[in-house]
Amino acid sequence: MERTLVLLKPDAVARCLVGEIVSRFERAGLKIVGMRMAWCDKSHAMKHYTEDITIRRGEHVRNKLITFLTEGPVVALVLEGIDAVDVVRKIVGSTEPKTAPPGTIRGDFAHMSYTHADSTTRALPNLIHASGNKEEAQQEVALWFTPQELHSYKTVHEGQVF
Repeated sequence: MERTLVLLKPDAVARCLVGEIVSRFERAGLKIVGMRMAWCDKSHAMKHYTEDITIRRGEHVRNKLITFLTEGPVVALVLEGIDAVDVVRKIVGSTEPKTAPPGTIRGDFAHMSYTHADSTTRALPNLIHASGNKEEAQQEVALWFTPQELHSYKTVHEGQVF
């Protein structure tokens, strides 16, 4: 059993897609064990988008991501399930919405490209953040939630699935 972090970014909240997105995870058999809405400040956003992203993608990209994450409220979720990190990333689709396949969250609800985002000097509005691997998921869950905010319970499906 794995846990992973998902952030519904300010564009997902502003477009009223929260319910639709959450239902996709639940229909896939993932269980919500933590959920809250928060307005992320710059300090918290900088902890989420660490210096590691600067190494991989550049300081200008990190700054855009931090600005974007603080533009409006986000909905933070901790999802639990078998291979949760990989399952969530499959449901979400590739980071660039333009290349995300139909049937994924980004493929169905976003279409922006890196080129367009760069030309507007804004972050790519791609609706959602999903932890990239197990280690990242553990760090991100701990950043966004206290242990007391995470819950254990049985769903009606667990006897059939697990």
